Amino acid sequence: MFASGRRPLFVQLRAGEPVMKTARKLTDRRIARTQRSLHEALLSLILERGWDAIGVQDICERADVGRSTFYVHFADKEELLLSGFAQLEQQLRAHVSAAPDATLAFVGPLIAHVAEYQRLYRALVGKRSAVAVQKRMLHLVTELLEDQLSPALKPGPRRAALVRYAAGGFLELLIAWLEGRGGLSARELEASLVQLTGAVFAQTRRSSGERP
Repeated sequence: MFASGRRPLFVQLRAGEPVMKTARKLTDRRIARTQRSLHEALLSLILERGWDAIGVQDICERADVGRSTFYVHFADKEELLLSGFAQLEQQLRAHVSAAPDATLAFVGPLIAHVAEYQRLYRALVGKRSAVAVQKRMLHLVTELLEDQLSPALKPGPRRAALVRYAAGGFLELLIAWLEGRGGLSARELEASLVQLTGAVFAQTRRSSGERP
């Protein structure tokens, strides 16, 4: 009745664990595994062939995933590329939560991440996808800086303007470093980003009369 070597689902369940809850966990794991395989396939193909030379079918073949399954999860290869930011955001927020008293605790881990994918970024330079990646990165940095500043400066146009200004300069310096401009080491870049961004925040707090 059952395939050789497989145990029926109801036998695998732990005592007292609802069937629907377990089935949902299994489904979630399969989804995560499929999406991870597709993302890894895309990154490896970009490095091998370049962005313009690959299509959805190439990605599916590399990941051993059906084309119809691809479109269940992603609309196109650009959406697949940008999907990696969700996991990055989770990781960076975890670093911030683990060091609540640190100033801009996400900066070091973010630099380490972009350094790991430096070849990928350079393979995307000049492509529409690179612009999309930069926009998504700007959005991420903006949200993280907003969270950093929110306890010290009340919401409003002033805080929004400050965060946009700081995030723009932050990203520009990060991109320059990725492109090999500036000659800073990773540690020097981290120190510069923390110092410069922190100085902008501190000056704004002083001028606004709010607590440091």
